[in-house]
Amino acid sequence: MPTKVFVPRLGEGVEEVTITKWLKAAGDSVNEMEALLEVNTDKVDTEIPAPASGVLLQILLKEGVEAKVGDVLAIIGEAGESVSSEQYPVSSDQLAEVSEQLPAASGMAAKPLDESSTLNKSSTPKDLGFISPVVARIAAEKGIDLSRVRGTGLNGRITKNDVLQFLGSRQSESSDLPTSQPKPSTFNLQPSTDFLPHTAIRRAIAKHMVESKQTSPHVLTVMEADLSRVIAHRAANKDTFARDGVNLTFTAYFMQAIVAGLKAYPVANSSWSDDGIVLHKAINLGMATSLGEDGLIVPVIKNADALSLLGMARAVNDLAGRARARKLQPDEVKGGTFTITNHGISGSLFAFPVINQPQCGILGIGAMQKRVVVVTDDLGRDTIAIRPMVYLSFVFDHRILDGASADWFLAKVKETLENWT
Repeated sequence: MPTKVFVPRLGEGVEEVTITKWLKAAGDSVNEMEALLEVNTDKVDTEIPAPASGVLLQILLKEGVEAKVGDVLAIIGEAGESVSSEQYPVSSDQLAEVSEQLPAASGMAAKPLDESSTLNKSSTPKDLGFISPVVARIAAEKGIDLSRVRGTGLNGRITKNDVLQFLGSRQSESSDLPTSQPKPSTFNLQPSTDFLPHTAIRRAIAKHMVESKQTSPHVLTVMEADLSRVIAHRAANKDTFARDGVNLTFTAYFMQAIVAGLKAYPVANSSWSDDGIVLHKAINLGMATSLGEDGLIVPVIKNADALSLLGMARAVNDLAGRARARKLQPDEVKGGTFTITNHGISGSLFAFPVINQPQCGILGIGAMQKRVVVVTDDLGRDTIAIRPMVYLSFVFDHRILDGASADWFLAKVKETLENWT
């Protein structure tokens, strides 16, 4: 009897995945627990294994399509076995994303999934490409000219979200004053231009960043900290840490300083809700990690307030290493309550990071530089000295924090770094 391949639950809070790559084609033989396809969720790539041995009879959802937990991805059975839509019905949500049927296994009497799963090509303008039934229905009901909708799906395909976003922008325009509004730029590819398709990670980053800027009123406050004591402490302890197999990086110190700031001012470790501010009891620190040209990912150190400097350094090493090796689990990028981004690695002095929703704030760490500063001793005497300085850029949600409370938090972070013992 044929076996369905479902989207499994890949972690707490993971409800949707994007199919990034099929490792098998329709008609291929597969073994139980053999990697069948790769999916991406929150910028983490995960392989889904085959639940049974046999032949991959049908692939229901193609690469680039979003699928929900519990959706049917494919069907595995015996060679020559037929599959009908009555046996394996496809949900309406799936039909919104199903593309044309992929080649069936040789010798199979393959049938269409559903009469509505593909549209009559003669009724669809050639330049629009494939239009799903849900997209076509919404366009018909709302009187939308699909030629005016910019597709963000695979190969420029128009998705349900594209249509809804177009509809929302049209309604917004109609409710505004009758003034001339600039329209989003559209680009016609010329012979002298190249086209770089979006990756799943780039799409996820774009979506999260736009949503964050639309959700929170971002405010930036900047302080600078003297890292003389941190540098001295690291120099005295890095060999001891190395004997334990741990690379003592500056990031671990910044993480510990953030923990001190969040303990002193818990409202910075919170999220906004319409009914009130949600204060998080756990301190789960997200650590923005560069993936090179592929973008970035934010693994989370859970219960960071329970870690010593050694434990923090070990967690930083582990998560950063596995992030760059693409070996994180979906749960390891979930549940953050505050985020740090060390943009100074590339030489940036200070920045205006974007808040990682639904968190209250994000702290950017600039490049460390030796600068001439005025130093005041215990007797109030000023001298000029050269010190290793770093800018701390704190971006916060102005719905939750005001300038004074944000500065109190940042001042505690600065104090912790400058008085390290």
